[in-house]
Amino acid sequence: MTGNRLLAFVAGVSLFAIVPASAQNPQVARGEYLVTGPLACGNCHTPKDAQLQPKANLALAGGEKFNSPVFGLAYSKNLTPDVDTGIGAWSSDQIVRAIREGVSREGATLGPPMPVRLYNKMSNDDANAVAAYLKSLKPVRNEVPEAKYKIPLNPQPAAAGAPAPPQTDKVAYGGYLTTVAHCFECHTPPGEGGRPDAAKFGAGGRTFFPIEGKPVRSPNITSDKDTGIGNWTDAQIKTAIMQGIDKDGRQLIPQMPYPYFKNLTASDADAIVAYLRTVPAVANPLPRNPSLQTYLQ
Repeated sequence: MTGNRLLAFVAGVSLFAIVPASAQNPQVARGEYLVTGPLACGNCHTPKDAQLQPKANLALAGGEKFNSPVFGLAYSKNLTPDVDTGIGAWSSDQIVRAIREGVSREGATLGPPMPVRLYNKMSNDDANAVAAYLKSLKPVRNEVPEAKYKIPLNPQPAAAGAPAPPQTDKVAYGGYLTTVAHCFECHTPPGEGGRPDAAKFGAGGRTFFPIEGKPVRSPNITSDKDTGIGNWTDAQIKTAIMQGIDKDGRQLIPQMPYPYFKNLTASDADAIVAYLRTVPAVANPLPRNPSLQTYLQ
């Protein structure tokens, strides 16, 4: 091999070595987009610091605490492929089953706040892509405490795995995205037994405690013009979703997963807005949350 050809070969090998797996494998790339974008898995599965920012050294390693008067005490699971504390010993099929049906590798039923009933509608392609991406991650050892639920836990039925709607059908595809992004799980107030109240779909009012003892409530995202987003422009809705800045210029408080939604593609953001425009108006006046800056004081 000549000197020039050798240099070219070495350069090619070096370039290949630094290209992330997601760039080499379309399935992993799709999984990365879903996990770090619309699914916003890190919003629950990455612990947050005192400023409510994700801890980079514990990305997807679990341990975030959820203490609910309705369902009890839970901790997010370690989604990295650590063999002892994460999903390193799980097969792709076992990961997909846990996501869509709420059953772990060991046969245990997963509970709230994991939105399994919505993930149950995820397509086979997307569920397998998520599993492929999670298996490609660097393992992080992080022992997570066991949950202490107050409610009975029931797995979901076997997932149908139907394909996602075509992206050319903006409203249908936007509906699929908002389902797997579990937007209405947070933006619908609880009804009987703590399940979302179908009569107030999207009307907000669910209470969260990003900092213990300091409640915030999800806003109304229906098309109601007085209490929802009926008077917002498309650009204002996308700014709230992707940047966490509301119509009045105030910074929203995570629980809203805008650090992840910022990764949405322009076409996916457009589809979500197109779907939100179809959500029937529900009047539901709510007290305003403080801005993030005020909340952290």
